[in-house]
Amino acid sequence: MAASGSYSDLREKLKSMTPHRDDYKNKYAHGTSNGSRKDRKRKYRESDDEEYEHSDDNAEQREQEARRVSSSIQQRSIFSSEECARIEEKIDEVVANGEAGLYREHTVDRAPLRNKYFFGEGYTYGAQLEKRGPGQERLYRKGEVDDIPGWVHELVIKPLVSNGVIPEGFVNSAVINDYQPGGCIVSHVDPLHIFARPIVSVSFFSDSALCFGCRFQFKPIRVSEPVFVLPVRRGSVTVLSGYAADEITHCIRPQDIKQRRAVIILRKTRPDAPRVDSDSPLNSPLKGRPTPLKAKRAHRKADPDAAHRPRVLEMDKEENRRPSISRQHRHSLSSENYWRRDQDHDEHRESSGRKVKMSRH
Repeated sequence: MAASGSYSDLREKLKSMTPHRDDYKNKYAHGTSNGSRKDRKRKYRESDDEEYEHSDDNAEQREQEARRVSSSIQQRSIFSSEECARIEEKIDEVVANGEAGLYREHTVDRAPLRNKYFFGEGYTYGAQLEKRGPGQERLYRKGEVDDIPGWVHELVIKPLVSNGVIPEGFVNSAVINDYQPGGCIVSHVDPLHIFARPIVSVSFFSDSALCFGCRFQFKPIRVSEPVFVLPVRRGSVTVLSGYAADEITHCIRPQDIKQRRAVIILRKTRPDAPRVDSDSPLNSPLKGRPTPLKAKRAHRKADPDAAHRPRVLEMDKEENRRPSISRQHRHSLSSENYWRRDQDHDEHRESSGRKVKMSRH
């Protein structure tokens, strides 16, 4: 106690406890250690078992790549606050219908902190695939997801056509991604063999950001520094083509979803896009209208906000159940959460040297 009392200023005491900090500053302040500042490499550890080196040359390459990404993105503000509010009411209706089990089986895809609603066309991805990797995604058979709602045509697609963003008749696939705070979607490239370009998205409920060139790791979740960050405002329209759509992954990081956020993604499927084989074990043969999705909480009244409450307990239950689920059964689950865990494991086992996993999604 006497030793601690010898310091009249708390800052002096803290400084004496961490002398290495001054040594570090002196060592690197003027770039005199191990050569000049320009030639020196700095190491950043992104995980316990991987280390990447970034030099000034690498930084210049990233800047060039960022310019290529930026040049192949268009953004426009088309929807007013009032128009956004009207569309957001319709999104709430979609959520309520999903909770009530009113949609076909493959229309709704639930994951912790993120729900996905396929309209017009839906496709398999992640853990739903029998074989993983780019090019393995398949469209569902015709009729296995619900048609694009009339309000999407009237309130979203029609204004985009009238403003020259897309030609009339371009869209035959509409996906609504509904995120809760902390939700995310991992780095991916929209499947080139499934979707034509451009890829059009419209944001609602809150502002967020779309990141390019990130690498995800899990347990705990962490994301590498993006090559390019694109702010996306409520009501903004984002159009991806060229390099941004085809040559670099994009994602939404957990830290960029601070409030509930929804995005409507509008795309056109390629005429030769492959579909799920009728003999695939993923789906049983159709007999008229597919079996609708059962209500998740049938004893409760449908609530538009029900699907958007934090799902921490659900995530914990999934984690606790995981050891008892066989590998074969786990691959059949539709939750994107399971795919992300397996992706991280397979990535380290097969190719620990790759910096960015180019997944098609």
